[in-house]
Amino acid sequence: MTALRPADTPTGTGSRGAYEAFLLLRTVFTVAPILFGLDKFANVMTDWTQYLAPWINDIVPGTGQQAMYLVGVVEVVAGLLVAWRPRLGAPVVALWLAGIIVDLLTLGDYYDVALRDFGLFVAALALWRLAESRRQAS
Repeated sequence: MTALRPADTPTGTGSRGAYEAFLLLRTVFTVAPILFGLDKFANVMTDWTQYLAPWINDIVPGTGQQAMYLVGVVEVVAGLLVAWRPRLGAPVVALWLAGIIVDLLTLGDYYDVALRDFGLFVAALALWRLAESRRQAS
């Protein structure tokens, strides 16, 4: 792949494809956590408490639904952080996804969802690397 002239990219450095990949990932990791986080309060998409492993439910105070409210707040904040500072927000989202994967694997019923979330984890790491390379290039 050949790099385009510096003037061809919005930052003036790097390839247009890398910039477009950065924008796609940044958009997804802004919108999805915010929507999923807000749904923890509404339960329109699903009953989120079904994804909470009993051992986690035992260590968090309150009910499973109250734990989902906290999860929702964290997800909204993570999405906003990706929008504001993707270089900081992307690893936060990746760590959060790693925690979700551990929860799902120990729950034992949602291996398919854990595998999907592993793909999202890798994509969040890719966003982090793209954001870091954009910072270094500027």
